[in-house]
Parts: sequence; C-alpha cells; structure tokens
Amino acid sequence: MLSVEHLLDTTSLTAEDITQILDVAASFEDKEGRASGRSGTLAGRTIVNLFLEPSTRTRSSFELAEKRLSADVLNMEGSSSSVVKGESLADTIQTISAMDVDMFVCRSRYAGTPQLITQNTNAKVINAGDGKHQHPTQALLDLYTIREHFGHLDNLKVAIVGDLSHSRVCGSLAPALKTMGSEVVLVAPPTFQVADPAYFGATQTAHFDEVLDSCDVIYLLRVQLERMEGAAIPSPREYFRLYGLDEARLKRMKEGAIICHPGPLNRGMEIAAESADAPNAKILSQVHAGVLTRMAEMYLLLGGDADAVA
Repeated sequence: MLSVEHLLDTTSLTAEDITQILDVAASFEDKEGRASGRSGTLAGRTIVNLFLEPSTRTRSSFELAEKRLSADVLNMEGSSSSVVKGESLADTIQTISAMDVDMFVCRSRYAGTPQLITQNTNAKVINAGDGKHQHPTQALLDLYTIREHFGHLDNLKVAIVGDLSHSRVCGSLAPALKTMGSEVVLVAPPTFQVADPAYFGATQTAHFDEVLDSCDVIYLLRVQLERMEGAAIPSPREYFRLYGLDEARLKRMKEGAIICHPGPLNRGMEIAAESADAPNAKILSQVHAGVLTRMAEMYLLLGGDADAVA
C-alpha cells in the first residue's frame, strides 16, 4: 500500500512509495516484455478518464492500462461533459461519483484541478497533468525507464534540458529524481529557466555543453512552439544550435548515457533525427513503461497488495 491516498504530485511520494510502484510495474511485464495484467485484477472497478485537456499519448496509455487490469472504463472529455453547459466541475464530479465510481484520472490545463476533484468525491484521484504544475505519472514512467537501464537510480546525474518554465514534466521529474538519490541539473536559456531551482532540488545553468559529457541521462523537453511568439528565444535555429541534441553532441555524451524525451518530438528543434533514433535513445521504452507504471499506480491506489504481484 502507498502512503498517499491519491496520486496528485511526486513531492508527496516517499522513496518507498516510488520503489513500490516501480517494482509492481516490473511485475506486470511478462516474459516476452509485454505489459500483461493479471486477469480480473481490477474487475468490477470503474475508472473515469476525465480529460479536460486534449491528450493522445497519456490517455491511450491509461486506457490500455485500465483494460489490461480488467477495469470498467468511462471516458469523458471537456467538450462532452456538462461543464460546457455551465455546470461547475464540482457538481459534475459529485454527479459522477454518485454512480459509484472508484477512480478519476484527470488531465486539465488548470493547475489544482485534481486537488479540487478530491474535495468532491470519495473516489481515488490520479493527476494525469494539470497546467504547468505536475505530471506525476510521466515522472514515474521516466524513473522506471532509467532504472531499467542502469539497475538503480541513486548517484546518477540527470540533465533536464529545454523549456523548464512551462514544463509540468520538470516539476514532477526533478523532485522525484532527488528523492531517489539522483543529481539533477536544469539546462535552459535564461528566458526558459525556473525562478528557484533549489525548490526542485537541482542546480541550473544556461550552458548545455558544459554539463553534457558528465551526465548519465540527457532528458530533453519539448520546446512549446506555441509560446515562441514574443522572442522568448532568438529563433528555432538558434535554439537548436545552443540546446539541441545534434549529432555532434550525441557523440560527446558520456559512455553508457541515455536519451529520454516525454514526447511529442520536435525533430530538428530540441533533438536531431540521428539522436532520436540512436541506440541509446529510450523514447519508445518510456512509452512502454507508461502502461506498466500506470497499471501499478491504479492497482496500488485501489488497494492492491504489492506482494501479491511480486
């Protein structure tokens, strides 16, 4: 059992919580390396996917995870919910909760939405991304991917590179890595940097090349092109020259180091094609890990016994 009632952020998770999630996720992988749930593991449980913000990867991953655990699934989008008719989110949650659902998986462009949901339901809540705040399930699949490669998470050096100030991935991953004993360095141009890197348990620099060859993991963030207006950075070409993982930087990476990216990729912006398709790129492994870790999170939050699947 986890020490938290809901999965809203990574800062509330202990090292023991994270280890338990990763261990249970590993137990859901069969001998052929596929995500395989125990038949009937969550049979009779109802999970509501409330996606108030568009998503393809995260929603698909959750749906597959739920179905492989034999849960009943109700999908709701912002455009199809009563919220667009003027009903408050609280009223919507209370109405759906009256149908005896067991869990809400929520994604929203507004920070704090998952927390609001917990105040209006007795069901468990998983944050699938809220504004620029947190994306804990992304961080946990990243940790799983990194641990699968290295066999551990302690004493690794991880560079998180890119649009830090707009990233909920950074807000979840950096503290989770710190909890697990990794060293984190944040890399970005000044206009994309966070105001207080110490809050994330990290250092910060504008000089990618100075840290590149000392890191075990290069974690590239998507440059959010919709925010490029207003000269946040000189130009896409200039950004790629200074912060993109091009072929030359790929060759300079530390021996044994890996590349991660939460997707979707902007090839030629934060990552070159050669780097995205390199043998040490773990981007598709992250996608695979997403199904496993989300299965584990839902299983444990709904009262599953970690020892029963070990």
